[in-house]
Amino acid sequence: MNIRRANPKEHEILTDLAVTSESYWGYDKKFLSAFRSIYGLSEDYIMNHPTFVMEDDDEIIGFYNLIESDEEVTLEYFYIDPVNIRKGYGSQLWEHLVEFCKNRGILELQFVSSPEARKFYEKMGAVVVGEADSRVMTDRRILKWKFVV
Repeated sequence: MNIRRANPKEHEILTDLAVTSESYWGYDKKFLSAFRSIYGLSEDYIMNHPTFVMEDDDEIIGFYNLIESDEEVTLEYFYIDPVNIRKGYGSQLWEHLVEFCKNRGILELQFVSSPEARKFYEKMGAVVVGEADSRVMTDRRILKWKFVV
């Protein structure tokens, strides 16, 4: 297993992986199309925000991304390919995220997630602090999280 900085040229691979990972929860094609439109990654985005990929035999099986501002640090993406869910890779990728944050002096992360991912994030030590409106579906609520590094 190898975790490294993402290459901006991998933006389409990472977008596909995020959409495929979201599909794990059974969302329909309309939802996934809207998700791709809103959350598709670009080369510029990857160049300007810390993005790390997890590889197994040179195949990308997961990634995460942070957005840093003066006010807060947001975990914007955290995805594992569905064929590799529940194999411990998410925990390994999370450990890398925590180490990266510690090395960078980041003390706290904010993020949102689908309710279906709740058990994973709670297991990692994150705490639900509220709900937010989904950017993908107007009548959908998602979870707001806080994680102290």
